[in-house]
Amino acid sequence: MDVSDPFRVETVLAPVDGSEDSATAVEYAVAVADRYDASVHVLFVLGREVVQGMDSGVVDEQEVADNTQGFLEEVAGVTDAYDVPYTTSVAHGFSPSIKTRHPGSVVLDAADSIDADFIVLPRESVTDAPTEVLEKAAEYVLSYASQPVLSV
Repeated sequence: MDVSDPFRVETVLAPVDGSEDSATAVEYAVAVADRYDASVHVLFVLGREVVQGMDSGVVDEQEVADNTQGFLEEVAGVTDAYDVPYTTSVAHGFSPSIKTRHPGSVVLDAADSIDADFIVLPRESVTDAPTEVLEKAAEYVLSYASQPVLSV
C-alpha cells in the first residue's frame, strides 16, 4: 500500500432516485471517482409508491422505465464530462413479500454485490416528498455500511 495515499477507491456507488438531491450526489460521486481514478456505479432505486403502482397496474411500467432512463442519461453527461467510467442498474426499494427490503438495505446489498469502496448518497430529507426515496435511507446506510459514506 502506498503510504502517501493510504485510502484506495476503485468503485463508488451512487444510489439515485431521480431527485435533484440525488443528482447532486452523483456529482460528488464522480468527483471522488475522478480523484481516485475509480469508476462509478449508479443505482436507481424505485420508491414504494412506484413499485406498488406497477404491481397493481396503476403506474405504467414503460413510463417509469422512460423516466429512469432519462435520468440515467443525464447522469451519463456528468460522468462523461470527467471521463469517469460508469455502470448503471435499477432496483425496487421495497417488496410486498420481503419485509426487510427497503431503500437502505437495497443500497447496502448493491454495495456488497459490486464490491463498492465508497458510497455517496443524499442526506436525510427535511421534506416528505414521496419521490425522494433515498433521503429516507441515509441514516440507515450511514449506520450499517462497511464502506466510507458521504451523505450530501
